[in-house]
Amino acid sequence: MRMTAVAAAAALAAAQAGAQPAAETAPERTLAPVVVTPTPGVAQSAFDTPASVDVVDGATLREGQLGINLSESLVRVPGLVALNRQNYAQDVQISSRGYGARATFGVRGLRLYTDGIPATAPDGQSQISHFDLQSADRIEVLRGPFSALYGNSSGGVISLFTADGGPETVAEAGTAFGSDDTRRHNVRLSGQQGQLQYNLSATRFDTDGYREHSAAQRTGFNGKLRYNASADTKLSLILNYVDMPDVQDPLGLTRAEYEADPRQASPAALTFNTRKSVDQLQAGAILEHRLDATHSFKLTGWRGTRGTVQYQAIPVGTQTPITQPGGVIDLDRDYHGLDGQWVARTRLFDAPLTLTAGLYADRLDERRRGFQNFTGTGATQQLGVRGALRRDEDNEVGSFDQYLQGVWSGARFSVTAGLRHSRVSFDSRDRFIVGANGNDSGSADYSATTPALGVVFHATDALNLYASYGEGFETPTFNELAYRPPGAGGGLNFGLRPAESRQWEIGAKAALGTDWQLNAALFQARTEDELVVLTNNGGRSTFQNAGETERRGFEAALSGRFGGGWSAALVGTWLDASYDSSFITCGRPGCGAPGNPPDLLVPAGNRVPGIPRATAFAELAWRHKPWGLETALELRHVGRIYANDLNNESTDASTTAAVRLSLAQQVGRWSLREFLRVDNLTDRRYIGSVIVNEGNQRYFEPAPGRTWLVGVNAAYTF
Repeated sequence: MRMTAVAAAAALAAAQAGAQPAAETAPERTLAPVVVTPTPGVAQSAFDTPASVDVVDGATLREGQLGINLSESLVRVPGLVALNRQNYAQDVQISSRGYGARATFGVRGLRLYTDGIPATAPDGQSQISHFDLQSADRIEVLRGPFSALYGNSSGGVISLFTADGGPETVAEAGTAFGSDDTRRHNVRLSGQQGQLQYNLSATRFDTDGYREHSAAQRTGFNGKLRYNASADTKLSLILNYVDMPDVQDPLGLTRAEYEADPRQASPAALTFNTRKSVDQLQAGAILEHRLDATHSFKLTGWRGTRGTVQYQAIPVGTQTPITQPGGVIDLDRDYHGLDGQWVARTRLFDAPLTLTAGLYADRLDERRRGFQNFTGTGATQQLGVRGALRRDEDNEVGSFDQYLQGVWSGARFSVTAGLRHSRVSFDSRDRFIVGANGNDSGSADYSATTPALGVVFHATDALNLYASYGEGFETPTFNELAYRPPGAGGGLNFGLRPAESRQWEIGAKAALGTDWQLNAALFQARTEDELVVLTNNGGRSTFQNAGETERRGFEAALSGRFGGGWSAALVGTWLDASYDSSFITCGRPGCGAPGNPPDLLVPAGNRVPGIPRATAFAELAWRHKPWGLETALELRHVGRIYANDLNNESTDASTTAAVRLSLAQQVGRWSLREFLRVDNLTDRRYIGSVIVNEGNQRYFEPAPGRTWLVGVNAAYTF
């Protein structure tokens, strides 16, 4: 009986993420979306999980938009904030129920995966530049207590899954271009030959950028091969590559600079030609084998390399002391890992019970070097170039986790429980020991045991009520350990402690008739030893442990269809994130040792910066299938965002509108789609994101005014 209600609600699963385009998926779904993210290795109906988990399907990731940034579609997920910084040198800014908001670059505090392969290093730092949306089948987004089952720095989980190829062979090509000389070209080939399925995708993206000195170029490849050796054995091979040479970084703007000209780059960005180059190659293999009707196992292995060179705007005078590590960061990283899972499907009290036990180990080897960002002196001095070596060290970080979890599915109640033990080890060997710059080698170990428990009450065929609780932890990343506080010398800041959190949520998932679905959750998280910024000057951030923070809020998503081809979606989040205890910070240049002027007091009750209190998304769409026509109006609201711990700088709340229009045709074996999109219809001037606690008060990253994008896609089925 319960699955009848699930089936009724399931047809709306795509509506919560947006309606599917006619050219990509013809039949509507008749089953609830099946997700694996809440409990790794175990597939469950999203309707029956005791967790907030949402699915954004591949059509929505690509439909009527650029298909490059996660911020384009994750706005549809409650509890999640994904801000396009208009700066491809720093990536999208993503936070989940407030976790990850303090990241000044990359993604922090969340666990990210592509086809089961971590995009998060053992220390908790994540990168998303290799996420390929053009070949994705779906993205699963998990918030709340069950994130703890993923170990270190799992304030939320975002998992991308590449679509399997087949059964038909399809060749596809697309292009899009728009404002600021933005261009995207992509090709894809997918199909099946006997037992082998394949999906190969390549994308080239270029833009001059909305702001001065913000041009970017990205070339990417993603490939997935799946060999179905038998009904019991499957082997998947994944390969992806990304190259981003000399992506320009306009830096943030001060309030005065933003008000004078939001399109300008920071003068320091032009002086030092701030930029970043990234190249990454990653391969993985996943072996799945069913031993018998009860037992199966899954083994995932991966290996990759990532190189990063970043030119920062560090003043020449600041780099004079031999203990200063320079204005050019050069990182070479090799990483690898293995995740083994054993799954047993049995029965307990005459109801299904699934048990999963696993071992997880990964390691990152990093060669970190720092150089001065200038050469010469006086009239012969050149800025924004690689100068003398000022830092040279070999760093290693590795994790070893053991986990056990179970799912028991009764007629009226279902219980999901898990336990994970994690150990994260850091080691640094200093190779730059010159004069006053002594030996800064060191090591640190962190460990924690993180439980999670959830119960679902199947109140009726169309209503599930649930409650869950979990405990998590978050170690410092190597980037947060990279610099000691002012006056404490060079080397890594091994005095930092991991942050520990306790979370709970209660929620409801309901099918409202046959055409509407509602999900809602009330949540709270308390964190001890929160990692916060101590100083952030000249591109160098140092961190400290504060007292407690509290994050509490409510999120809801309603979606469904009217008659006559109309559909709608409404997503809203209210989140209050604040410091429960006061602490000292150094919020401006000139900081000395901790405790000396110009240190400042952050009082208890201040809001955690980078987190809007309210966010919302609404969409009204209309589709006329006989014409292949679809049009939609989107509204996005982001509340006030504080830029620093002192709460004396912030953005204004913003509400923007966008419209999209698409046409689809089927001509023989050809499937064609054209689209037009206009964002920020009213040409509103607003700040899109902030650089949290930027020491030079260059907090603000402006959003574009009205922009347009047009594109065409053609697919041929053999």
